[in-house]
Amino acid sequence: MKHNYFKTIFAALMLASVSLYAQQEAVDTAAFGKIRRAEMSNSHIPSIAHYITDVSGPRLTNSPGYKRAGMWAVETMKKWGMTNAAMEPWGDFGKGWEIQDFSISFKAPYSQSIIAYPEPWSGNTNGEIHGEVVVLPAANAMDTAYIIKHAADFKGKFVLIAGGAPSYEQDYKPSSERLADTALANMKDTYMLSREMLEGFIKYFNTIARVPILIQQSGALAILTTGGENRNGTVFVQGLIGYKTNSEKSVVKVAISSEDAQRIKRLLASGQKVELNLNVKAKFNDSDIKGYNVVGEIQGTDPKLKSQLVMLGGHMDAWASSTGATDNGAGCIVMLEAVRLLDSLGLKPKRTIRIALWGGEEQGLLGSYGYVKNHYRGTDMVLKPEAAKVSAYFNLDNGTGKIRGIFAQGNTAIAPIFQEWFKPFADLGASTVTLKNTGSTDHLSFDWAGIPGFQFIQDPIDYETRTHHSNMDNYDHLKIEDLKQAAVIVASFVYQASMRPDMLPRKAPEKGTFVFDGL
Repeated sequence: MKHNYFKTIFAALMLASVSLYAQQEAVDTAAFGKIRRAEMSNSHIPSIAHYITDVSGPRLTNSPGYKRAGMWAVETMKKWGMTNAAMEPWGDFGKGWEIQDFSISFKAPYSQSIIAYPEPWSGNTNGEIHGEVVVLPAANAMDTAYIIKHAADFKGKFVLIAGGAPSYEQDYKPSSERLADTALANMKDTYMLSREMLEGFIKYFNTIARVPILIQQSGALAILTTGGENRNGTVFVQGLIGYKTNSEKSVVKVAISSEDAQRIKRLLASGQKVELNLNVKAKFNDSDIKGYNVVGEIQGTDPKLKSQLVMLGGHMDAWASSTGATDNGAGCIVMLEAVRLLDSLGLKPKRTIRIALWGGEEQGLLGSYGYVKNHYRGTDMVLKPEAAKVSAYFNLDNGTGKIRGIFAQGNTAIAPIFQEWFKPFADLGASTVTLKNTGSTDHLSFDWAGIPGFQFIQDPIDYETRTHHSNMDNYDHLKIEDLKQAAVIVASFVYQASMRPDMLPRKAPEKGTFVFDGL
C-alpha cells in the first residue's frame, strides 16, 4: 500500500513538472513563419548541395575532397557575414587518401568492365597488372590456418572472397519508405552500441586485419571482396584502419558487385580460365595528419546571454566510392542552410549560434569527440567551464528524408518543451518526441559530456537499402524538398533555443569512458 502511494505521488509530480514546462514555453511562431516562408520561396539548398557533393567530390577524412568542401564552407559562411569561420583542428587523425586512377576488367574469357571500387587506404598496383582469379570461400575467409595452408594457391593471383549467390527477393519490395504513424508512435532505441559490444568487435576486426596481411605475404596480386548487398549496381565500400600512421602498407583491396563475383565463380566452376586487368593508383598524404572540423558563428546579441551557445551540426566526412550526399552531405547541407536563413533574416538571436561540421565520424565520431575533449570534457572526466555555456547541440545524420520528430535521449524535462516547438510543424509531418535514444553519430559526444545533444528522427527513404556507404550516395539521391523541410525545422529549433530565457534542461554527464574512445 505504502509503495503504491509513493508511486502515485511520484507520477503526479512528474506530470505536474511536464505540464509546467509546457505552460512556460512561449514559442515564437512569427519567427518560425518567417523562416518557413524564406526557405520555401528562396532556398539555397540545391546550390549548397552541388558544392558539397559534385564540386568537392569524395570527402574521405583528411582527403583533398574533404578539405575542398571545408574551405568552401568556410569561405561561404564568411560571405554570408558569419564570424569565426574556420577549419579547426581537433587532434591527430592520420593519413589522407585519394584515388587518382582506377580500372578493372575481364581479360579472359572475354573483355568486359566490372562494377567495382577500391577500398579506402588500399595499396597501389604500380601500373596495370594482369592475372588469374582464385576463390577463397567466404566461409574460410576468417580461418587464418586455412589461408596459411592454401597460400601457394594465392601466389600471383587475384583472390576473390565470395559466398553464395544473394537473394533477389527484396527486389519485389519498395526500396524507399517513409515512417508510418504506427512506427513513429512506437519508436525504439536505434543504432545503439555499448562499449562492451565495441570491444568485442575490436577482437573481430583484429582477426579481419590479419587476413589481408597473410594474403599479401602469399604473393597475391589483390583481394576482391563482395557481399549479397552489392547487387543491382550498388556496391558498398568502406575501409578499416589504414589511415593510422602506424598502419602497414596494405595489399590492394577492391569491392566488386555480387553479379560479377558470381559470374567469376560460375566460370571457374565450369572449368573456364578467368583473368583480370587491374590498375589502382591512389595518393597517400601524411604531410598533415591532423583532423579538422569546420566551424562558424552567428554572434548573440543579448549582453548577458551572448556568451552562451546553441550548436548545430553533422559530419562532413564520407566514404570514397561516391560524393557522400546522404551520408552525410544532407546533414551538412541542412545545417548550412539553417544558419544562412537565420543570418540573412536578421533575427538577432540572443545566444551565439555555432555550426560545426565534423570530420572522422565514420572512424568513430573522432571529430566531434575531439572537439568535446578540447572544449568541454577531457578524458579525465572533468567538465571544463565552457561546457556550462552550451544550451544544446542539434544533429542531423540519417539520410535525406524529412524530419519527423526528435530523439529526446531520455531527457524527460526536455520532451514537453520539444512538443511545444513541434506544434507549428504538424502540417509538415513533424511532431514526434520520443524519450528513446539513437546512437552512432555525433550528438553522443555531447551527451557524454552532459550537454543536451539530439538527433532528429528522419524518414529513411533508401538510406539503408541503397545509399548508405555505397557508390550510389550522390546528389541525385537527395530529396531536395525534404531537405528544405528539415532546414525550416532545424533553423526554428536553433532560433528558439537561442531566444528562450533559460538554457535547456540537461542530464548528468555519462559515467565512464566515452563509447568510442580509443577504438
